[in-house]
Amino acid sequence: MKSISIDRGKPLAQEPDTGHNRWHPDISPVVEAEEGEEVVLETRDALDGQLNPATTEADFGGIQPGAIHPLTGPVLVKGAEPGDLLEVEFLDVAPQPWGFSSIIPGFGFLRDLFTEPFMVHWTIAEGWATSPQIPGVRIPGASFMGVSGVAPSHRQLEEWNARERALIERGGMALPPESEGAVPAAGGPAVDGLRTLPPRENGGNFDVKQLSKGSKLFLPVAVDGALFSTGDGHFAQGDGEVCVTAVEMGATASVRFKVLKGEARRHNIRWPRFSRDDYFIDPEWGAPKNFIATMGMPVTDEGVNDGENLTLACRNALINMIDLLQERGFSRNQAYVICSVGVDLKISNVVDVPNYVVSAFLPLNIFQE
Repeated sequence: MKSISIDRGKPLAQEPDTGHNRWHPDISPVVEAEEGEEVVLETRDALDGQLNPATTEADFGGIQPGAIHPLTGPVLVKGAEPGDLLEVEFLDVAPQPWGFSSIIPGFGFLRDLFTEPFMVHWTIAEGWATSPQIPGVRIPGASFMGVSGVAPSHRQLEEWNARERALIERGGMALPPESEGAVPAAGGPAVDGLRTLPPRENGGNFDVKQLSKGSKLFLPVAVDGALFSTGDGHFAQGDGEVCVTAVEMGATASVRFKVLKGEARRHNIRWPRFSRDDYFIDPEWGAPKNFIATMGMPVTDEGVNDGENLTLACRNALINMIDLLQERGFSRNQAYVICSVGVDLKISNVVDVPNYVVSAFLPLNIFQE
């Protein structure tokens, strides 16, 4: 068994030999693993320890965006070559006892509506997360890693940077390379390394909550050894992670690799895939037995029908759920965080033009009364 141990009391910049926070093919591996060998990776939380159990909303102004997503790795998987498909089996994802959720102005799906900061501290114990900031609610655990990926090739690095620059020029939102807070701090990764906020073909920050213990992730390999890294542990999350945080935590991930030779090239597999053959959350206590759901359709508040607009339908489903939670006595900020950590957004139909439907599912077992 191989492992990478860290000191969670130190930021990644003080232990740069344990990980990185940019995607780049020139980042050297920390350990090498044989196919089928268990690898244990200790990870920091998504904000690299910039928030802690004593943090308040007043501290948000000091957050360094360039330091987010400290990843542990890379792990060089022996025998992996470009054109292969790397199978990553998650054997376990063990949580740390403290976690957080937050509303950070300027981020999140409803960033235009939620402009005030809000901090939630979670105590993680006995399979549940509870918080004094949202009393009466307990979130069942289904720990997973928000970020998992392999290194891009030099060609991919150039192409993906170019397409994101083009998006910015068209008025879209993307984060260009930024040297401030970058680890490694010198050389290529700090100059042109890909930021970790968006997922891409190499994997990354896809925040798929079904990738908990027992799941398998399949990543197209672009460089020799694949160079796998992971981080951004989540104790629980709603499908959507709408306020931009789940129940964020440090975690210890145990993984095992299998190299599927030539599978990515043979089947022209460009994007990640994942699978599992059991429940992603313990059905005995975590799976909701009942729920209430709101719907959203692509109609504006002014009554304009913006047909087939799934983003607007999603937004309306979420706002309707926030309204429902406020009717139940929660504040707007509490309701938004509950949606991010516990409500699942699902596409209900994309055929009934002009009004596609997105539904927001609220599991009722999260309420203690």
